[in-house]
Amino acid sequence: MRNEKSRSIIVNVNIVCVGKVKEKYILDGINEFLKRMQSFAKMKIIELKENGNDNNRVLSIEKESEEILKTIEKLGGYNILLDIQGKNYSSEEMAQEIEKLTVGGVSTLNFIIGGSYGVSQNIRENSQMRLSFSKMTFPHQLMRLILAEQIYRWFSIINNGKYHK
Repeated sequence: MRNEKSRSIIVNVNIVCVGKVKEKYILDGINEFLKRMQSFAKMKIIELKENGNDNNRVLSIEKESEEILKTIEKLGGYNILLDIQGKNYSSEEMAQEIEKLTVGGVSTLNFIIGGSYGVSQNIRENSQMRLSFSKMTFPHQLMRLILAEQIYRWFSIINNGKYHK
């Protein structure tokens, strides 16, 4: 980690996700971490339309994945897919990974949360990292809040902030 107080090089952090958050308490939490992140980087949530076709899960995955792919191609940057089969990191390890990316010249991070049925293989192939928070399944709305908090924590660690302590 950096020894002196410094700002991160990454300027854009995007959470690309399918569906909308409906619960006020979750929205309030997400908004709090969006506000806190302003001292480190610009963070925004990009919500994509949920297909939710229970009669045809494959069609839902394909349609939602097409929208995700269009979005991440437009954004550019480094894509991190939240995937139950991805790699687990501690908060400190993930902060180190993000710091390595910044040193390597990455200025945009895109965190991808797929829809209820998951994402296509194409999204996995277009993601440079697959990140797992746990083998447990979390509601998508709550996962957004957890991810927003962890992103803030990672940037706080990188910048020697007091939040993580």
